[in-house]
Amino acid sequence: MALGRSLGAILEDVEEAYSKNLIELDSLTLAKNNAYVEEIDLSLISPNPYQPRKHFDEGALKELSESVVKHGLLQPIVVIKKDGGYILIAGERRFRAHKLAKLAKIKSIVVEIDIDSVRMRELALIENIQRENLNPIELANSYSELLEVHKITHDELSSVVHKSRSQITNTLRLLSLIPEVQEELIGGKITQGHAKVLIGLTGDKQRIALSTIIGQKLSVRDAEQMIKNYKNQQKTNDLKSVKTASFSIKKHTNKLKEFLPFSHKISSNKLEISFENEDEFEKFINMIKKV
Repeated sequence: MALGRSLGAILEDVEEAYSKNLIELDSLTLAKNNAYVEEIDLSLISPNPYQPRKHFDEGALKELSESVVKHGLLQPIVVIKKDGGYILIAGERRFRAHKLAKLAKIKSIVVEIDIDSVRMRELALIENIQRENLNPIELANSYSELLEVHKITHDELSSVVHKSRSQITNTLRLLSLIPEVQEELIGGKITQGHAKVLIGLTGDKQRIALSTIIGQKLSVRDAEQMIKNYKNQQKTNDLKSVKTASFSIKKHTNKLKEFLPFSHKISSNKLEISFENEDEFEKFINMIKKV
């Protein structure tokens, strides 16, 4: 997998700088990576068109905006120069918060590097994954996109995004859920734990379980027990169906003719016996007593 090292190194340097005051940012390290800090007009910056994050908490953005106005920006965004302007690579929440505060400029780390659309997509995905800015469905879509774009395995992706293989696999399984469940997960009506227990159910069963979980405010443990009970009941019903399907009275027609000296009729595994008089009925009763 051909991941760009130079810009990746800058993102790592920025991550380290986040724990420090901006003044302590090592300008020599930035210069070594063809980067520098600059105040840039917001109007000159375009969002990364491949940004995987689609949902932003408006309340949290407002709080961040107010903090920026009051305390200033301690964590710079990262941009690259392109087509006479700049494209945002890291820090979309901070960028949006500045726009919300109607600020004219934003502190930025400018990286001078040629980058194609594939690399921009890759960096946007990895930056969000590593900073855990995505909801579970956005994260699952990001993993899926990286796997598809680079034709890599789950193990290879694990080493790139620094997440365990099992975490990646389990997150990707969320994409098998029906849209209604995914939407409630994105909206926070259910947790990822709730969503996981619905994986493997049919669409209709997912809808019913989803409605029950939300309506009754079930915990993840209660939801797990509900699904377990349903699956056990389903297995019981399936076994009954198999037994019923394997049994047929019609297979024993000849035996019945031989041992049942009365008029009778077979229909849908039902045996209907007719008696012409009381003597035949008494004879039948005596047969049963001998059994």
